[in-house]
Amino acid sequence: MPDAARLPSFRSPWGRVLAVVALIAAAGLVWYFTRGTDKAAPPAAAQAAPSVGVRAAATRGVSQSFEFVGRIKAIETVDVRARVEGFLEKVQFREGQDVKKGDLLYQIEKVQFAAQVQQAKANLASAQAEATNAELQYHRQLDLSRRQYSPQSTVDQYKAEVDTANAKIQQAEAALTQAQVNLDYTDIRSPIDGRIGRTAYTVGNLVNPASGVLATIVSQDPIYVVFPVSVRDLQTIREARRKEGGGLIKIDIRLRLSDGKEYPHKGVWNFTDPQVDQQTDTLIMRATVPNPERVLTDGQFVTAIIRERRQQPRLVIPQAALQVDQSGYYALIVDSQHKVERRRLETGPNLGTDIVVSSGLGEGDKVIVDGIQKVRPGQVVHETVLPATATGG
Repeated sequence: MPDAARLPSFRSPWGRVLAVVALIAAAGLVWYFTRGTDKAAPPAAAQAAPSVGVRAAATRGVSQSFEFVGRIKAIETVDVRARVEGFLEKVQFREGQDVKKGDLLYQIEKVQFAAQVQQAKANLASAQAEATNAELQYHRQLDLSRRQYSPQSTVDQYKAEVDTANAKIQQAEAALTQAQVNLDYTDIRSPIDGRIGRTAYTVGNLVNPASGVLATIVSQDPIYVVFPVSVRDLQTIREARRKEGGGLIKIDIRLRLSDGKEYPHKGVWNFTDPQVDQQTDTLIMRATVPNPERVLTDGQFVTAIIRERRQQPRLVIPQAALQVDQSGYYALIVDSQHKVERRRLETGPNLGTDIVVSSGLGEGDKVIVDGIQKVRPGQVVHETVLPATATGG
């Protein structure tokens, strides 16, 4: 074809020039139609500071307390036993009743012991009669000896008989005393005030000193509470009681019963064991507690609370602010630059929803109680001061 033959070839210099010009023109058209449609991407929006709820550490009047597992123990416990052998004639008490010192509990048959008393009295009278006769014979021989009618050897013999007769009197008196004591032992009486338990023997049984315990009496009012305290806790208690002037803060012992109620009467701390149990690293402490209503029973478990009598100013924070890791307790606070800061704490006892802080915080420090999981140390936050009753997690 003559027209096609006149078109320049791509292999010729003119053909290559035309191709380049066509590409440039196409690129220009593309730029013209697309300019202004691509806008610069806006910078990433800065993340908003997380919101947290804070409470200010505050000083409150606090009666510091320490709690331990305690056990009630009777001050006096007596195992009643028979001291002579015989058949029981009477049981004079009702099991579980309160008894007074001197009350008759058991009575053993008396006939044989009364007979022994009568025999001992007769022996004593006979010994006294022999002594009287020996005394008369001695004085008669002594008078004859002075007038040279009786040898001195006879006087000495009668003097020996007087001494022997007096010795028999002493023997008879001792036998009478023993017989009377045995007769008295047939009446088994309570040696203390308290509550008596079950009887091991009933009327008609033969009892003797080998029969074992007939019944047990435990005193009721007042009563002991004993509880083990670790050496570490004891040191903490002593430090808490120590005043700045060198004195000691007075404490009370309170009890919490198994139903959660606090026992109405306070106890008095009266004994600390001087030896530490090496297996548990604890020692026994004891307090005396009034028990007029007989609420406390020997062997009963309670919670023993050592509590200061007067309130002392102490720094407290909500328990919701307290965190723990391998290094111990800490709290997150918000500083003056609105940044989160971690503070290591030493804590004291719980006070309801609050906890005493011994060191690590100052009054007015803002501790985070709400939103703790959303923040980390060094992060800027937006804090909201929560009212005293609002302590979230």
